[in-house]
Amino acid sequence: MAALAVTQTIGFGVLYYSFSVLLTPMSRDLGADASRVSLALTTSVLVAALAAPVTGRWLDVRGGRGLMTAGSVLGTVALLAWSQVQSVAQLYVVFVLIGLASAMALYEAAFAVVVARFAAPARATALLAITVVAGFASSVFMPLTGVLTQAYGWRQALIILALVYGAAAIPLHALAARRPVPASSACAPAGGGADERAALVRSATRQAAFWLLAAAFTLHSTGVATISVLLITYLIHLGHPPLLAASVAGLLGLLSVTGRLITTGLQRRLPAALIAATIFALQAVAAAALPFIGATIAGAIAAVLLFGLGFGVGTITKPHLLTESYGTTAYASLSGRLALPSTVAKAVSPAAALVLAGAAGYGWVMAAVTLTCLIAAAALTGYHRLSFRRTSKHPSGPEAPA
Repeated sequence: MAALAVTQTIGFGVLYYSFSVLLTPMSRDLGADASRVSLALTTSVLVAALAAPVTGRWLDVRGGRGLMTAGSVLGTVALLAWSQVQSVAQLYVVFVLIGLASAMALYEAAFAVVVARFAAPARATALLAITVVAGFASSVFMPLTGVLTQAYGWRQALIILALVYGAAAIPLHALAARRPVPASSACAPAGGGADERAALVRSATRQAAFWLLAAAFTLHSTGVATISVLLITYLIHLGHPPLLAASVAGLLGLLSVTGRLITTGLQRRLPAALIAATIFALQAVAAAALPFIGATIAGAIAAVLLFGLGFGVGTITKPHLLTESYGTTAYASLSGRLALPSTVAKAVSPAAALVLAGAAGYGWVMAAVTLTCLIAAAALTGYHRLSFRRTSKHPSGPEAPA
């Protein structure tokens, strides 16, 4: 899985984290307001969300090699096209392509490959390795993009980044993303075909437990995306200098790795849904406390540290819960169904939060984040109760010991 960890790190770093570094020079060169230019990134996220169910079905049927390799080629072409845009409209078209490439080659596809290839204990380790390594994408590629932009200009910087991404991702995906092995499901015998997958998806999406998962991860994505975008601005609003605000906000990335490590370790002893629900509830406490304690340095750090623990927990928990309840036969299809609403929420929630902040103040934004995290925690708790009840009636789950 080292190859997938590398490609995910480069993919996120180049396709997404470089954007914030390039925003100012792009806006200046294109003669457009930064807010108009930044909508290109939102466009790509929405396109990736809409493509997730389709790519999920493809991954279940044909595996990841062809799709992820094609996505890497498309991503490389899109980066080269990005370097040549002359208008905001052209930029939006390019980011439609980047959204498609992301759906084909980033986390959802990589996780489907891992789920298909590994059994439960090794699977958790592989997923953790990919997300931990990819978690450093911003730390590597934001400074690198800045150095390249300063030395060569933003257009040349993108050409260099495109060549780096293509040279790494295309061959590594062609080699690493092999077809899945025959899989098991919770509702049907191992090794089924298209009819079995379709039946499993229909069965799962008729269950309340599945929609509780969808609600939990969608709401949690809403809260996390809001904090990601507004935290530095809010800390400055509370009276902190910009440099200190940025430094404190940077703790989120460090704690996201810590949260993933803790979650993966505890999943071997405790129910994964309850672990995630507890961490989501702690994030609610942090968001609720920030308006009251965030004006002090110690208070701001404490709240950010507590919220940061859950930053990557949804990413690492979703594959575990899906395979635990529904097996691996239709994993990518079901994951795509969950990814659609949560990714849309991730795309639109920061803009909605900015509107709320302007109309009612940042305190109400933090109250909204608190509420979303609490409801997400309650939804996962409800999911656990339903799953526990179902397992008690049918103890031979998809990966239960013989």
